[in-house]
Amino acid sequence: MAVYHLLLSSPPSLLLLPPSPRRPNLTLIRRIPAHPRLGNSTSLLSSSSPVIRKILVRSTLREDQPIASDSESSPTLLIGEDSAAFELGKQKLVSWVYFGVVLGVVLFILNVVWIDNSTGFGKSFIDAVSNISGSPEVAMLMLILIFAIVHSGLASLRDIGEKLIGERAFRVLFAGISLPLAMSTIVYFINHRYDGSQLWQLQGVPGVHEAIWVANFVSFFFLYPSTFNLLEVAAVDKPKMHLWETGIMRITRHPQMVGQIVWCLAHTLWIGNTVAASASLGLIAHHLFGAWNGDRRLAKRYGEDFESIKKRTSVIPFAAIFEGRQVLPEDYYKEFVRLPYLAITALTVGAYFAHPLMQGASFRLHW
Repeated sequence: MAVYHLLLSSPPSLLLLPPSPRRPNLTLIRRIPAHPRLGNSTSLLSSSSPVIRKILVRSTLREDQPIASDSESSPTLLIGEDSAAFELGKQKLVSWVYFGVVLGVVLFILNVVWIDNSTGFGKSFIDAVSNISGSPEVAMLMLILIFAIVHSGLASLRDIGEKLIGERAFRVLFAGISLPLAMSTIVYFINHRYDGSQLWQLQGVPGVHEAIWVANFVSFFFLYPSTFNLLEVAAVDKPKMHLWETGIMRITRHPQMVGQIVWCLAHTLWIGNTVAASASLGLIAHHLFGAWNGDRRLAKRYGEDFESIKKRTSVIPFAAIFEGRQVLPEDYYKEFVRLPYLAITALTVGAYFAHPLMQGASFRLHW
């Protein structure tokens, strides 16, 4: 604080002193809080001389915080969160034990209340939707529409719900309603994916299977950017609405939408019938709405911080990079060499080889 008063009271000659030759060459600058006498320090940094900028930056940061260089090539100020950050040393064994217990309890309840045809309501729900029309395409769209209304509706009510019952209770409510509906939609798609009218047949064309496999594999790196913290998903940790900025978010601000579109196009190309096309139409429409709704909710929650991130990111993949609004760090690849992405890689490969098991389990439900 003393440096502020020194800056205001010192003669001009003091401000013209050359910078210290030992000034560190660092790469990151943090947001500088406003000072009651100087106002917004970030505006002073942009309008003052280089020497004044150095004094202001040094006076508002702790000694252990880095200072940016004056080079125009310095990385952009990081406002949001570092996605996929996972520090093993900060993990608590008891939290993961709780996670295992919660997961087991949820799966047990889901099986009794929804999956098991002798006790659950899943089959009755599927039959009710299917009886609306004899068309599997219509049933597929109806299932997606019901899920979309519930899922996006509850997401829009998150702020109100968390104030009324708390973050953890609202997450349990959100998952408890969304999970059975999502599972019903997935199982129906697996069981009826080859119904309907065939539009094209490319499964015997050389190279198509490999291209579809790669597209599906890549899609999962986009699909789950906000579920890296599984402890929040299970409400072991207090759930938060995150403002991610690094990793996949540099490529697109809505990776889940992009991943879903890639997944839908790949599966529709491979299956090639009207049921797959209707499923893709419904899922893509839902995620396009989700992208708009997500921006609206983040803008409401984070205000100017979100608007700043919005200016240097894009919905269309790589658009902000090509336009120069997003500058990738030289070591950008390190934002992907992290345990959550390794876990996604393993789970995606495992899911591919587990396709026969998932199909067999779905067939046995007769949904």
